[in-house]
Amino acid sequence: MQSKERRERIVDLVRDRNRVTVDQLANLLQASKETIRRDLTELAERGIIRKVHGGATTPGLSLPTDRSESPFALRLQANLQAKRAIARKAASLFGADDTLFIDAGSTTLYFAEELARRPSLTVITNSIAIVGIIARAGAGHRSFLIGGEYHEEVGETVGALTVEQIRRFHAAHAVLTVGAIESGGIMDYDLGEAEVARAMVAQARSVTVIADLVEVRQGRAIPGRTLRGNRPARDGAGTGTDYRRGAVGGRGRHHCP
Repeated sequence: MQSKERRERIVDLVRDRNRVTVDQLANLLQASKETIRRDLTELAERGIIRKVHGGATTPGLSLPTDRSESPFALRLQANLQAKRAIARKAASLFGADDTLFIDAGSTTLYFAEELARRPSLTVITNSIAIVGIIARAGAGHRSFLIGGEYHEEVGETVGALTVEQIRRFHAAHAVLTVGAIESGGIMDYDLGEAEVARAMVAQARSVTVIADLVEVRQGRAIPGRTLRGNRPARDGAGTGTDYRRGAVGGRGRHHCP
């Protein structure tokens, strides 16, 4: 196996499993531990993975220890396989020279990791983790971090200043996560996050919502997002649920615009 192919495989394994050890990689890729360590060093220097003792993890999941059991950290791990599959499918909808708003959330963080592998994108976000993922990837990307009041748990900015700064940008797409999807529309648990999403929708020509089946079934939430656009599409795996222009998935079935 050539070094480029081996490193691409390492990146895929890290993203699929969140964390892998040098021993696991050496066995799976039939390479020496020394070779794997050199690969991890090179990938970490490029910001694609994060080296940890004895292995590697994804760069976007580096939460401080005192936040490792926070609600957001737990959401990152919940329904992980579905979120990653949805993220991969959603990222395939965008290509070179696209301009995107991306709001802060667990599924959009995984989406950003997949999106970063594509070339020459412009991303405008209120998420510290997402802007870091895009910036570290290089590949001709441009990334803009929106200012405002900082909320540590999610690593996001919200509030009147955030909304004001969003209005200075225009983008072809807005990609949003959700608190819940109900018959009445798209919902969110946090009023500040809902206001950010509304502002992004107003400044974008099309909107993509990404959510796993757990989020679709959630109950309590604040009405937050009026969406426009209707370009549903499916992957080859089966059926999904069309909520206007949304990427919705679960149980191995993913529905994306």
